[in-house]
Amino acid sequence: MIWTESDLDAHDYPLLCSYTHPDAAAEMLDLITDWYVWVFYFDDHFLELFKRSRDMPAARKYLGRLPAFMPKDGAVTAVPENPVERGLADLWTRTVGSRSPDWRRRFAVSTTHLLDESLWELANIGDQRPANPIEYIEMRRRVGGAPWSANLVEHAVDAEVPAAIAATRPMRVLCDTFADSVHLRNDLFSYQREVQEEGELANCVLVFERFLDCSTQEAANLVNELLTDRLQQFEHTALTEVPALLAESGSAAATADVFAYAKGLQDWQAGGHEWHMRSSRYMNERVDTGPAVLAGPSGLGTSAARIVPSIARHMPQRLRAYQHVPFQRVGHLPLPDFDMPFRLRLSPHLDRARESLVDWAHGVGMIDADPVWDEQRLREIDLPLCAAGIHPDASAEQLDLTSGWLAWGTYGDDYYPVVFARGAGLDAAKAQTRRLAACMPLAGDPPPPPPVNALERGLIELWPRSSAAMSGADARLFRTAVRDMLDSWLWELANQALDRIPDPVDYVEMRRQTFGSAMTATLCRIAQGNAVPPEIFATRPVQELVAAAMDYACFLNDVFSYQKEIEYEGETHNCVLVVQNFLRCDRFRARDVVNGLMTARMEQFRHISDTELPQLITDRGLDEAARQGLARFVGDMQNWLSGILNWHCYCRRYGEADLRHPVPSGTEPVRRAGVDPVRQIRCARPTTLGFGPAGLGGAAARLSGGRS
Repeated sequence: MIWTESDLDAHDYPLLCSYTHPDAAAEMLDLITDWYVWVFYFDDHFLELFKRSRDMPAARKYLGRLPAFMPKDGAVTAVPENPVERGLADLWTRTVGSRSPDWRRRFAVSTTHLLDESLWELANIGDQRPANPIEYIEMRRRVGGAPWSANLVEHAVDAEVPAAIAATRPMRVLCDTFADSVHLRNDLFSYQREVQEEGELANCVLVFERFLDCSTQEAANLVNELLTDRLQQFEHTALTEVPALLAESGSAAATADVFAYAKGLQDWQAGGHEWHMRSSRYMNERVDTGPAVLAGPSGLGTSAARIVPSIARHMPQRLRAYQHVPFQRVGHLPLPDFDMPFRLRLSPHLDRARESLVDWAHGVGMIDADPVWDEQRLREIDLPLCAAGIHPDASAEQLDLTSGWLAWGTYGDDYYPVVFARGAGLDAAKAQTRRLAACMPLAGDPPPPPPVNALERGLIELWPRSSAAMSGADARLFRTAVRDMLDSWLWELANQALDRIPDPVDYVEMRRQTFGSAMTATLCRIAQGNAVPPEIFATRPVQELVAAAMDYACFLNDVFSYQKEIEYEGETHNCVLVVQNFLRCDRFRARDVVNGLMTARMEQFRHISDTELPQLITDRGLDEAARQGLARFVGDMQNWLSGILNWHCYCRRYGEADLRHPVPSGTEPVRRAGVDPVRQIRCARPTTLGFGPAGLGGAAARLSGGRS
């Protein structure tokens, strides 16, 4: 028996739902309450049947039956065999009939994540493997259920967010910050129950304890600060980004629905905290249940659950994000020892590519009377060296194309702050971004506009050479990745205008876009053609593998570029600075924490490639072609990581001497002080997929790389 009736009464899920959905009508409140009874029962049912026994095969079979009770179209036809299946069949039938196909699809995805990712928790318990902080936050969204709760908020307030708006960054951030806040609060309340009573590893307090080697109370305090940061990011997004988004949409109905949804999320935060204070599920038997409930939530992270009261109470923490002094002298940041287990190989066409890139840059006007670069600067940055490590097996023409994309992205990264942050402004940057998006036409689109600057000429030249070999779907995927990078530069400009240091979670997730690494992963995927089924790239193990690689590369760049960005460019978008601000520590401690995150992400990359991908191949019954395609994809990411580290070690972009005194053209690259590439770029272990690092096949796939 999982629950007795007295257990159910003591948990008081109707109280939870009346707190979190205060405006719901009686019938709707009954339905929402039934959903929460079901989801908490599932959590305890799965714990009792599988987490305690560690029976992974039986758990997979159990979870594999549940999608049959969530049909995207039509009625439930499967026959339930246990209380979880019976409850899901009943609730699905009572809920989805009044909702749009898009909402039904989103709700099915969030419910599936909530159920299936219980296997991730179970596997970590079996291996006694605690997650790293980034992995934990992102996985907690899947397994913790708050995105699922956000879908139910839409249903409860009868205000669906239109599909086009739901896909935008502001709405994703609104949902993610809501989810993170819900989960972090739950982790604070449930630490004793989960860690001490149930042997759980999936608790953020425990994750921080182990990663930062600190006491439980220190870890709890940091989790509470992160919770408050996430709530303040919710406010920032709701009060600044969402109104701007809705103004562009021009739809009064969409505006009303989005604001009703945002209010519903805010109500959930406040009510969820109050319920945690009172439910016996979290060992709160001694909590006073008197009139204080009328005063609203109080305690850990809660005054920020309501927008107005939080402004005064958390003003010191709010102001800390805006108190950075730009262009302050920080000096050289000594580099740590980086963990790089993958073997570096370089293309034999490197010297030719260096000269070809100079010719190409002259041709598009990138280094002719330009305010950003000259030929000397282009040669010092030496982007063909990066391309040669990323694609060691590329032909000469393919290496030229990769070098061109790297140059275009790095030039754009330098161009936007120089032209817009220090001059033309955010509106001009938005106009430029719209013009660049038009420079990547798909079949049937109008031709690109006549170019007016080197950034546009470069993109117009690169796009047809790249997209010609792609299918329509692949070209659309690639264009979306480039557009996301362009949009992320606008996010940087908006923060820089305020001298605002981003919240840690928002920074990590946006850095993948600003660095261009999401574009890289897209091209690595495209390179496999039809060998790997598209749905495999949507699985959690592959997505987490890519995210781990992207974070390693992004943080690597932040460590190298700390002095360049903080002292010489007045930047606030650097992981070392973000950690300094969050932990209130000096740059040396922050550097070590960032390097610890890099090491943890590299360990996660190897764990996924060695353990989780072989299991995925078995579970999905992939054929030999798909297995080899997936192995090539992993090899491409390995090349990308080792190639980027090598480039950072040898290019003239980050050293203090280079920042103060530009190096004369024509001299040989020199190694950065304190870095020994031979020691740090070690040979890779063979992957258990049966393949070592492999180059991408096909011209279009040679276009990947980051920017810095």
